[in-house]
Amino acid sequence: MSGNTFGTLFAVTNFGESHGPAIGCVIDGCPPGMGLSVEDIQPDLDRRRPGTSKFVTQRNESDRVQILSGVFEGKTTGTPIALLIPNEDQRSKDYAQVMATFRPGHADYTYQQKYGLRDPRGGGRSSARLTAPTVAAGAVAKKWLFENYKTTFKGCMTQIGPLEIPFESWAHVDQNPFFAPTSQIAELERYMEQLRKSGDSCGARLRVTATHVPVGLGEPLYDKLDADIAWAMMGLNAVKGVEIGAGFKSVAHLGSEHGDELTPSGFKSNNAGGVLGGISTGQDLEVSLAIKPTSSILIEKDSLDLNGQPLKVMTKGRHDPCVGIRATPIAEALLALVVMDHALRNRAQCADVLRALKPI
Repeated sequence: MSGNTFGTLFAVTNFGESHGPAIGCVIDGCPPGMGLSVEDIQPDLDRRRPGTSKFVTQRNESDRVQILSGVFEGKTTGTPIALLIPNEDQRSKDYAQVMATFRPGHADYTYQQKYGLRDPRGGGRSSARLTAPTVAAGAVAKKWLFENYKTTFKGCMTQIGPLEIPFESWAHVDQNPFFAPTSQIAELERYMEQLRKSGDSCGARLRVTATHVPVGLGEPLYDKLDADIAWAMMGLNAVKGVEIGAGFKSVAHLGSEHGDELTPSGFKSNNAGGVLGGISTGQDLEVSLAIKPTSSILIEKDSLDLNGQPLKVMTKGRHDPCVGIRATPIAEALLALVVMDHALRNRAQCADVLRALKPI
């Protein structure tokens, strides 16, 4: 399937290019009978779309989704759901010089070496523009999981560049352009304004979590829930690190403090991030992502042209100075897609299993 399809029972095939006529996806395996309309999908796309603040790319896309199939009289039919998002604000002339060279940090070199040609307009298939269909598919998964298990997903930014963001409340996340869980964003705004003026970029750290997750999702040995979460998150553009639960902090823990103790009222802690032995515990899934700085910057860097000759490259155009700012809804969608796929797989295999112990 050439890396374009995500999932086993809830399979999402992504198509399109950054500057093509449209992007979209086909969802195969969505259970029938669920109410579904554009209004169920559009809010998540609006959270991700470009041009929403001065701190992100000014490419102006409405990202209005169209449902082409798989829904009849407002309900899913069990057949493939095709979602289409037209591209409206392509500016391909910004990439006229890219065809003959390789931008440092981008996939230009690897795509050219693998395929022998590439679409240079906005990065073509490697563009973060292709995360919009992922968000649309994630919205479908979110709705089914909430209706069947009350599972919910939320994310936030916990660090941008060198600035750590203290957690105050989830209520703040949708009240500022950074998806920051704090009301104090003045320092973040100053930092991003300075960065934008300098033509440089920065990375970010995100947190994404799922609550009311069913117990028992995940399979040994190679389809562990946390392994699939890490695999999914590493498929998100610019992600360079994924942590589950305590993550790398586990290195400094003692065994006497790291293992999550069980009591009649529940677990005492959640260092495992909601997964033990690759199977969900019913606790919150806790995931943290490290996102690298945007590679498209207005600062010259060394590179080569197609003939192997050295030259300087400066990437002009409309780009996010921090791609992590718009990544929160995408990370939520990816987590929802993994949970959705495993929920269907678990239901298919273990629906009739009698559990001697109640979930804690």
